[in-house]
Amino acid sequence: MDSDTKAGGERQRRAYEVGGRTTRDRIAREAPLDHEALEAVQSSDIVVVRGTYDHVEWVLEALSLPFVAVEPYQLREIDLRPEQLLVVNCPGHIGPVDRVRRFVEAGGSLFTTDWALRHVLEPAFPGVVAYNEQATTDAVVRVEVSDHDNPFLKGVIEPGDDPLWWLESSSYPIRVLDASRVKVLISSRELQGNWGEPAVAITFGFGEGEVFHMISHYYLQRAETRTRRHRAPAAAYAAEKGMAWDPTTASCAQDLTLGEVEAASSSARLFANVVGVHKRRHMEARREREHPAGDGPAAAPESVSPERDGEGKEGA
Repeated sequence: MDSDTKAGGERQRRAYEVGGRTTRDRIAREAPLDHEALEAVQSSDIVVVRGTYDHVEWVLEALSLPFVAVEPYQLREIDLRPEQLLVVNCPGHIGPVDRVRRFVEAGGSLFTTDWALRHVLEPAFPGVVAYNEQATTDAVVRVEVSDHDNPFLKGVIEPGDDPLWWLESSSYPIRVLDASRVKVLISSRELQGNWGEPAVAITFGFGEGEVFHMISHYYLQRAETRTRRHRAPAAAYAAEKGMAWDPTTASCAQDLTLGEVEAASSSARLFANVVGVHKRRHMEARREREHPAGDGPAAAPESVSPERDGEGKEGA
């Protein structure tokens, strides 16, 4: 690894550290119910299948969220429970996918990246999404929110934001086969113009559970600064969000750009939302089992269905 690659990796690590702290602070301030759910996450709630090319676990570390990491071959040896979130990093070579399909059908949440589209989603959920056979080049594209009302996008891309998403060489564009089932959360006109499909992040329900997928690698290993705003100091991002960073965060961000921190923060917030919605749903289900309707004075907790909007309906 050359010195430039090492320097770039170190900058991205710090960008995610700043983005993770910023995300947790904003959620605590703006969405207390989601903050409560994230505080309740235990390591057994999130199972990460390590990948060769992507490292979603590094985003979890930046968010200070506990998890269990396993090698692909170990997935067949562990028991998966519906209350868990299963993360499969690119490339997604996990062998037979029947267990993953049953896990989602029973209520589990699955999060996959890039080549897992071909190796996990296509065989596990045929006829829903597919690789369009037009691999990308190494590029950075502008992204836009496609479903503003979806709780998974709360706080991810806000008015005035201009986040960029890195497409690694040979990323797999997402073709939506079942438009009645699939929701495109984030899209890119640049991606569509160059490689035929606009979808950057999608979700769909299956049985009692749900699936999330994103093109390219979720842990962005570089960012691009196209505009004067992107090239501004990272502290300008905190000012835009009305935040005062603590000394440790400010020191970590000292030589970073707004564009680097914005990309990392958007990535971190999306994943925090995924975790928060999933955790809250199962926390509420447990409360309902313990306190059925009509069995005591406890009020029913607020629903966290991804179809609803309003305070506390946060997600990825």
